[in-house]
Amino acid sequence: MINISSVVALSGNPGQVNYAASKAALIGFTKALALEIGSRNVTVNAVAPGFIRTTMTDAMTDEARTTLESRIALRRLGTPDDVAYAATFLASEQAAYITGTVMNVSGGLYT
Repeated sequence: MINISSVVALSGNPGQVNYAASKAALIGFTKALALEIGSRNVTVNAVAPGFIRTTMTDAMTDEARTTLESRIALRRLGTPDDVAYAATFLASEQAAYITGTVMNVSGGLYT
Protein backbone atom coordinates (compact mmCIF):
# COMPACT_ATOMS: atom_id res chain seq x y z
CA MET A 1 0.00 0.00 0.00
CA ILE A 2 1.31 3.41 -0.91
CA ASN A 3 -0.28 6.54 0.52
CA ILE A 4 0.33 10.00 -0.91
CA SER A 5 0.93 12.53 1.84
CA SER A 6 2.81 15.83 1.53
CA VAL A 7 6.03 17.41 2.73
CA VAL A 8 3.74 19.95 4.42
CA ALA A 9 2.77 17.16 6.85
CA LEU A 10 6.41 17.11 7.99
CA SER A 11 7.15 20.83 7.94
CA GLY A 12 3.87 22.71 8.30
CA ASN A 13 2.96 25.72 6.18
CA PRO A 14 1.20 28.95 7.17
CA GLY A 15 -2.41 29.06 6.03
CA GLN A 16 -2.59 25.30 5.51
CA VAL A 17 -3.42 23.97 8.96
CA ASN A 18 -6.26 21.74 7.72
CA TYR A 19 -4.19 20.38 4.81
CA ALA A 20 -1.09 19.76 6.96
CA ALA A 21 -3.17 18.04 9.64
CA SER A 22 -4.89 15.71 7.19
CA LYS A 23 -1.62 14.77 5.49
CA ALA A 24 0.08 14.23 8.87
CA ALA A 25 -2.80 11.95 9.88
CA LEU A 26 -2.14 9.92 6.75
CA ILE A 27 1.46 9.44 7.89
CA GLY A 28 0.26 8.20 11.28
CA PHE A 29 -2.14 5.87 9.51
CA THR A 30 0.71 4.58 7.34
CA LYS A 31 2.96 3.84 10.31
CA ALA A 32 0.24 2.21 12.40
CA LEU A 33 -1.08 0.07 9.56
CA ALA A 34 2.44 -1.06 8.67
CA LEU A 35 2.80 -2.44 12.20
CA GLU A 36 -0.67 -3.92 12.12
CA ILE A 37 -0.43 -5.88 8.87
CA GLY A 38 3.30 -6.43 8.50
CA SER A 39 2.95 -10.00 9.74
CA ARG A 40 0.94 -10.68 6.58
CA ASN A 41 3.91 -9.58 4.46
CA VAL A 42 2.10 -6.44 3.31
CA THR A 43 4.11 -3.24 3.15
CA VAL A 44 2.57 0.16 3.86
CA ASN A 45 4.49 3.32 3.00
CA ALA A 46 3.85 6.95 2.14
CA VAL A 47 5.27 9.35 -0.41
CA ALA A 48 5.50 12.98 0.70
CA PRO A 49 5.88 15.19 -2.37
CA GLY A 50 7.09 18.75 -2.14
CA PHE A 51 6.12 21.36 -4.69
CA ILE A 52 5.30 19.63 -7.96
CA ARG A 53 4.86 21.32 -11.33
CA THR A 54 1.10 21.24 -11.96
CA THR A 55 -1.51 23.58 -13.39
CA MET A 56 -1.69 25.13 -9.91
CA THR A 57 2.05 25.91 -9.73
CA ASP A 58 2.05 26.95 -13.41
CA ALA A 59 -0.35 29.73 -12.39
CA MET A 60 2.26 31.23 -10.03
CA THR A 61 3.98 34.42 -11.02
CA ASP A 62 7.57 34.07 -12.19
CA GLU A 63 8.69 35.97 -9.09
CA ALA A 64 6.78 33.65 -6.73
CA ARG A 65 8.13 30.55 -8.50
CA THR A 66 11.71 31.86 -8.35
CA THR A 67 11.34 32.58 -4.62
CA LEU A 68 9.93 29.10 -4.03
CA GLU A 69 12.63 27.40 -6.10
CA SER A 70 15.32 29.24 -4.11
CA ARG A 71 14.11 27.35 -0.99
CA ILE A 72 14.54 23.96 -2.71
CA ALA A 73 18.03 22.40 -2.66
CA LEU A 74 17.70 21.20 -6.28
CA ARG A 75 16.44 24.69 -7.28
CA ARG A 76 13.45 23.39 -9.24
CA LEU A 77 9.93 22.16 -8.76
CA GLY A 78 9.40 18.43 -8.98
CA THR A 79 7.50 16.71 -11.73
CA PRO A 80 4.64 14.24 -11.56
CA ASP A 81 7.15 11.66 -12.83
CA ASP A 82 9.37 12.30 -9.78
CA VAL A 83 6.48 11.25 -7.54
CA ALA A 84 5.54 8.32 -9.78
CA TYR A 85 9.11 6.98 -9.74
CA ALA A 86 9.12 6.99 -5.94
CA ALA A 87 5.79 5.17 -5.79
CA THR A 88 6.93 2.70 -8.45
CA PHE A 89 10.03 1.91 -6.39
CA LEU A 90 7.96 1.37 -3.24
CA ALA A 91 5.67 -0.98 -5.19
CA SER A 92 8.60 -2.99 -6.52
CA GLU A 93 10.35 -6.07 -5.19
CA GLN A 94 13.40 -3.88 -4.48
CA ALA A 95 11.38 -2.29 -1.65
CA ALA A 96 10.09 -5.57 -0.22
CA TYR A 97 11.76 -4.90 3.15
CA ILE A 98 10.64 -1.28 3.47
CA THR A 99 7.49 -0.60 5.46
CA GLY A 100 6.17 2.17 7.68
CA THR A 101 8.35 4.79 6.05
CA VAL A 102 7.74 8.17 4.49
CA MET A 103 9.67 8.89 1.30
CA ASN A 104 10.34 12.62 1.07
CA VAL A 105 10.21 13.63 -2.61
CA SER A 106 10.80 17.37 -2.24
CA GLY A 107 14.11 18.06 -3.95
CA GLY A 108 15.58 18.93 -0.57
CA LEU A 109 12.92 21.46 0.45
CA TYR A 110 12.51 19.57 3.70
CA THR A 111 15.42 17.49 4.96
